[in-house]
Amino acid sequence: GSGSGKSTFAQRYFKPTEIISSDACRAMLTDDETDQSVSADAFDLVYTIAAKRLALGRLTVIDATNVQAEARKPLLALARHYHVWPVAIVLHTPERVCLERNLGRPNRDFGDFVVKRQIDNLRRSLRTLHDEGFRVVHSVTPEQVDSVEIVRQPAWSNRKAEHGPFDIIGDVHGCYPELERLLLELGY
Repeated sequence: GSGSGKSTFAQRYFKPTEIISSDACRAMLTDDETDQSVSADAFDLVYTIAAKRLALGRLTVIDATNVQAEARKPLLALARHYHVWPVAIVLHTPERVCLERNLGRPNRDFGDFVVKRQIDNLRRSLRTLHDEGFRVVHSVTPEQVDSVEIVRQPAWSNRKAEHGPFDIIGDVHGCYPELERLLLELGY
């Protein structure tokens, strides 16, 4: 939620060009990252930039609250479309810490109820992230933030590092006995 440290975490572990921030997209549109009146347009911008990066095979980090399943659906759809595995990083920052951080940010003067609602939505979401389509879910506590290690892996569809020879077998159309003989002949 707001004040959880997600932007700081993203900036610490990812390149600035890899991060797409919903707040930054709001600011691009209105010069005010807190202007909630343009949230729909800001998220359209987030999705557009993410689609362009994913089409190029680039690591894409979405810096947004995304505590509700509905907010995550478009991101999961993009991941499916571009054949990448979506990963969720969940920051388990205590409510009191989020509230204290927001007090120190003059542009975050929405009520405490917003943070409480975000945390409640996050707690409910933890049970469903895998079912929604996230391939990996990492949970990070404030104590773990300094020791996190980000391991960059190529997309599962990126096989550039693999070298042949390869045996490629087309659709066998129900010819199981022939497939068995072929596999034996190939040494499997």
